[in-house]
Amino acid sequence: MPEPSSPEPFSPSAQHVRIIALLEVLICSDYPTQLAVGTTFRSLGFKPYTAPGALNASYVVGASIADTILLLGLILLFLYSHGERPRDVFVGRTSTLRELVLGVLLIVPVLMLAGLILLTIQRVAPYLHTVAVNPLQSLLSSRRAAWMFALMVIIAGGIREELQRAFLLHRFEMWLGGGTVGLIVTSAAFGIGHLLQGADAAIATGVLGAFWGLVYLRRRSAVAPIVSHSGFDLLQIAQSLVAR
Repeated sequence: MPEPSSPEPFSPSAQHVRIIALLEVLICSDYPTQLAVGTTFRSLGFKPYTAPGALNASYVVGASIADTILLLGLILLFLYSHGERPRDVFVGRTSTLRELVLGVLLIVPVLMLAGLILLTIQRVAPYLHTVAVNPLQSLLSSRRAAWMFALMVIIAGGIREELQRAFLLHRFEMWLGGGTVGLIVTSAAFGIGHLLQGADAAIATGVLGAFWGLVYLRRRSAVAPIVSHSGFDLLQIAQSLVAR
């Protein structure tokens, strides 16, 4: 009687891997995690607004940090499940110090780029200024709120969004059509996610997202985009405080 043959190890097809990669991209697009965190916070009695048009600083900061923890946890889970090292994806083989310096040097050019985009929109298509007052400015009502907001933009803005962008671009490069496709898709989604601040701000944000994504694709490191993004957000907060 012949001995039963041992089962062959499962080898996923390319199509199967692409479907898994697409699911990972959708899960880490930030919309599912934000929905989950927001629903949880509201069910616990935390409200996003204290009054019409006035965001609740504690809610925004708490939900953003919770979303950061959840999202980055999922990204690490997906990387390790494929045998990938986070350092290879997020830092690469370039000098971290060199990337830090580059990130600092890019802060002012990025600020100028954003200003140029908004000025151009104001001249060419002023109707895209759909929000008279940026609702995020309500988070700067006090010094304590400003410090909380500054912490949030570093953690949930610079760190979370750039690590997320690096992961998504990595997935597109590997299995979903390439880096150019990923750059277009992630930049559009990044801009749409900021429509709360107005259509003009969403367009500017999408272009900045494309810039930071291009830096990542060229450098293979998210360090410079993290520093540049964080510095850009902090300078915007400082500008808002000075203008008050």
